[in-house]
Amino acid sequence: MLVQFAISQFFGNKGGSSNTSAPLAGAPVPAFDERADGPVATYNPIPQVIAPIWPLNSSLDLSVYVSSSVAMPSLGSLKTESLVLEEKGFTIGNWKDSREIDTTFKVPKEVQNNGTLWAHFYVALHEHSLDPTARGYDAAKAYHYVRPLNQFLPKKKVVKTKNLLGNSAENENVEEDVPITSGVGSFYHPNFTMSFIPDSGSQPYTTMHPAVRQFVHLETTGARDASGQNGWYYPILFVNTFWQLKDHMTELNATVKELPLHITLNNMANWKFSIYASIDEGMKQNQRQAASGGPMPAGGDGSEFEMFKRVLIDTNIYLLATTGVVSVLHMIFEALAFKSDVSHWRNKKDNVGISVRTILANVFMQTVIFLYLMDNSEGTSWMILLGQGMGILLEAWKITKTVDVRVRESEPGSLLPYKVTFEDKHKLSQTEEKTKEYDEIAFRYLYMVAVPLLGAYAVYSLIYDTHKSWYSFVITTLVGSVYAYGFLMMVPSLYINYRLKSVAHMPARAMTYKVLNTFIDDLFAFTIKMPTLHRLATLRDDVIFFVYLYQSYAYKVDTTRINEFGQGGDDEEVEEKVANKPLAAPPDADAKEDVNMASKATGAQKANAKKRR
Repeated sequence: MLVQFAISQFFGNKGGSSNTSAPLAGAPVPAFDERADGPVATYNPIPQVIAPIWPLNSSLDLSVYVSSSVAMPSLGSLKTESLVLEEKGFTIGNWKDSREIDTTFKVPKEVQNNGTLWAHFYVALHEHSLDPTARGYDAAKAYHYVRPLNQFLPKKKVVKTKNLLGNSAENENVEEDVPITSGVGSFYHPNFTMSFIPDSGSQPYTTMHPAVRQFVHLETTGARDASGQNGWYYPILFVNTFWQLKDHMTELNATVKELPLHITLNNMANWKFSIYASIDEGMKQNQRQAASGGPMPAGGDGSEFEMFKRVLIDTNIYLLATTGVVSVLHMIFEALAFKSDVSHWRNKKDNVGISVRTILANVFMQTVIFLYLMDNSEGTSWMILLGQGMGILLEAWKITKTVDVRVRESEPGSLLPYKVTFEDKHKLSQTEEKTKEYDEIAFRYLYMVAVPLLGAYAVYSLIYDTHKSWYSFVITTLVGSVYAYGFLMMVPSLYINYRLKSVAHMPARAMTYKVLNTFIDDLFAFTIKMPTLHRLATLRDDVIFFVYLYQSYAYKVDTTRINEFGQGGDDEEVEEKVANKPLAAPPDADAKEDVNMASKATGAQKANAKKRR
């Protein structure tokens, strides 16, 4: 029985006839013409099983009117401008029959004032009356229902910005320009797909999914078969809003006088209809719950799924397929880079070639970028935030592996009683002293370039740009400078490599994985939603990695021998594996061997003594 229900729910009756065996009844539902004529003793007002009232391949006439009212007068008294669709002879089950309709209509004043825009659907067998008020109207040959064309969704948050140097009167005028309205607005999408479902077949009405059942319209006379338990339903006309994106919608208000409308009329398979209706209704429920101020649903407020649909719609199919493949590669390379970087730093025994200042600067810059992404969290994917947070933790851990972080008492007269100091873990070697010297030289020139640029950018942003607050100004200015010339933080490491004429101290494997991930990030920059500055920063990293690749080519490293810094490259891993192997003999085997050797030596001495005698 469960298998029958699943097949009926998602695949329906391929034949579409009304003599299909009912999943919940012992006898098939007869055709509508064979219904019971008089009252039935076991009449059930709620049918248990419903079957199509019209046979497959029926030819239909369809008209759609728009109005601000649920109630409609006779169709003859309506203005012609309210008629947005009129199609004749559309065949249910003809998969090749697809029609496109483009039109415009005037927006009623009630809809401009946050009212509902209703679409009235009139469907009838070919050449039968569509008007329910007409004298020859037959409920067995035609039906009518209404659905809203607009949606009430949470409005996008309006960010109030101001010039921090402007006077209070100017800032008050800016705030007055932002209308103070509720968090929910009326939105309209110009594209609709209306699909008849020809293979829905017999359905268990009481156990249907609510999202599917809202599109099912029972026969209006309440007729039942001889059992009194089963009934009939009109053809399902699915108004598909699944692919409608909020970014493509128009907010309805007093300024909107006329709207365009593009309608696609076709047939859709029942299994596809069930999936679209269920997912779409679930996302809308989450949006309504989030807009009403209720607790955040488990599936989120629908924004992540909206982003997923946007990628599917707005991205080229070949680019999307490539992105799907490289997404898996990106995760693999990121995990391998993280593992190799951690392994390199765990086994590193000195600070040769390491720019401590660069690591500290990276922690600061990545923290600034993280705060900026959080300040613009509505336009940032959680995947970007997670990767940025993991990068901060890794850079902070590198500091503890390079120097000792200590809290010491401040000098007399200082404002703070304690200060954080960075102390060397051991006495520096000659090469480490050179690394420290080169690091200071590189940063000295870096400050000469970065500080004036940062000051100029801050002054420009403060005078000409608007900001939410002083905090937002500081974060935006810092992140703007980081994105603009943040690659300069890698220059000290490249300078140290140049002066030492070696890259043996660099984590080669981790850098290789990062190079591959950088080019993958370039592809992601055009498909994943993120701030524009962060998108440009992914292209900026390519410059640094190309310089590093050249240095790797110019300064060859033989990983099979101990390098000039006492590091064994690949041999270190082999030696570590050998050292970690379990002992092949008992721990006291060497002691026993020494005793045996001693005893043998003593016996030889005795033999020599006898010969001398």
